[in-house]
Amino acid sequence: MKLKKQFSSLLLVLCLFLTGCNKLLIPNNANAAFRNFTLDLFRQEVASNTINLHYSLQDPNKYGITGMPISLGSYDFHEVATLASIENLEAALNKFSRSSLSKENQLTYDILSDYFSKAKTDAHFYLYQEPLSPVTGIHAQLPVLLAEFQLQKKSDVDTYLALLETMPDYFSSLIRLEQQKADAGLFMSDNLVDEVVSQCNAFISMGQENYLLSTFEDRLSQMTELSKKELSYYLSKNQTALSDFVLPSYEYLATSLTALKGSEKNSQGLCALTEGKAYYKHLVSMDTGSGRTISQLKTLIKNQVSSDLLEVQKLLEELATTTEPTISLNQSPEGVLQNLEEKISAAFPKGADVTVQVKYVPSALEEYLSPAFYLIPAIDNYSQNTIYINQAYSLDQLDLFTTLAHEGYPGHLYQTTYFSNTNPDPIRTLLGPTGYVEGWATYAEMCSYSLAPLEKPYAALLQKNNSLILGLYASADMGIHYDGWSLNDTIDFFSSYGIEDKTTIEEIYKYIVGDPANYMVYYVGYLEMLELKKEMIAEKGASFSQKEFHKQILEIGPAPFEIIRKYLF
Repeated sequence: MKLKKQFSSLLLVLCLFLTGCNKLLIPNNANAAFRNFTLDLFRQEVASNTINLHYSLQDPNKYGITGMPISLGSYDFHEVATLASIENLEAALNKFSRSSLSKENQLTYDILSDYFSKAKTDAHFYLYQEPLSPVTGIHAQLPVLLAEFQLQKKSDVDTYLALLETMPDYFSSLIRLEQQKADAGLFMSDNLVDEVVSQCNAFISMGQENYLLSTFEDRLSQMTELSKKELSYYLSKNQTALSDFVLPSYEYLATSLTALKGSEKNSQGLCALTEGKAYYKHLVSMDTGSGRTISQLKTLIKNQVSSDLLEVQKLLEELATTTEPTISLNQSPEGVLQNLEEKISAAFPKGADVTVQVKYVPSALEEYLSPAFYLIPAIDNYSQNTIYINQAYSLDQLDLFTTLAHEGYPGHLYQTTYFSNTNPDPIRTLLGPTGYVEGWATYAEMCSYSLAPLEKPYAALLQKNNSLILGLYASADMGIHYDGWSLNDTIDFFSSYGIEDKTTIEEIYKYIVGDPANYMVYYVGYLEMLELKKEMIAEKGASFSQKEFHKQILEIGPAPFEIIRKYLF
């Protein structure tokens, strides 16, 4: 997965960007005027909070961004003002003559048009969204983002320490949102409260062993401009900030959520809520980037699951008398990444010239974070990249290989830096459905089985099995949130595929209830990539080039799949 660095979507800052758009339409050159418009949008989004700004841009001054207040942002939301703002932006966008724009700007125009349309629906469903899901919640991601906050000069250190002091206000706005959700009957289940509170308590319990102290000291030690006196001052101030602002914020979050326990009106899928079914349809469309209806997605997924199942059964029969092979790469994560980068050259275009550092998730957070994740670099300095590995998952050699394919080559790192290297309109780096980036990374992971040092039939078996499991999870996601499956329904579904461990299925059920459409993002994004590939093969026939197909997908970049299809063909 990509670690999200934006706390707000573009939607949450649209209210700052009201009717001042018209002045951008004055220049005679339509493309220059359009780029002014998108640059202003970009500035508004990256400046919406300090984390956004610091992670998105190494040098904000080059983009005309100066003197921004230090803030983590806010979850306070005003639907009427936001809808009015979106409509103003749509009106400003529609004043451009699309046909007079370059092909690149037409693509951006189409993506923005699609985004604004969906953003209006998103605003309506604001209280249905959950920023505190156990895996992707902000409470889990924020400490890692702070630990990775680059400190290159004294002003960065001052900004970082001031940012920590804003955490109580930020968490207060988060609790106000959760209180609104509780009042509307949309609060999370007690089980999810317990998980989030447990995560908060784990972070609090680190005390003086908290990695926000050790990582801060490590970063300061690399700053040669600091005197010993300054170093001592900053270390002391960071310790005070942790004690006075950070840990009390997590304590407040845990206490406030505990007080809201029992507010849930529904412990099952979204469809049990008043507008839950409509919200789920919107969420799937918005996050996956697929233009298919739920019914069409069910058919697409069912067909792929059936195909994978047949292939698995066939391969198992072929390999019945074969001893299960072992994979022994005996490589460090860095060595695996280098190996993958070399092996993908036959089927993928040359990527950007970048470096990557592999780090490990702090032990206190291992239980709550994914097996691995890629931290998105600044768009004006994408040459330095970071991948985190969670050692709690004890990845074997093959798992490490395919995981690093997902996060590194030819997955997230490769796709992100390749697109950045095309010098896109800056707003494009903030737009595009998660289904594109996670779909690409899942596709990359599936491709990596054929690159592993395994016999082809066994590699194919493992890849098909991985795809099959993801397909079952995605099917369960739709069953739970759209069709109203209970836990027993979910157990029956998995049992029909030979998966009988009720404890495991119960964990899957709780995970899906707490993070709707998350599996859909990965699997539907992956299937849409496969569908585009099938269509390209059908069109090109014998002249189809896998490398050229990948090149075109990468250069179009993150976008809804119907828009990609239009530009691809």
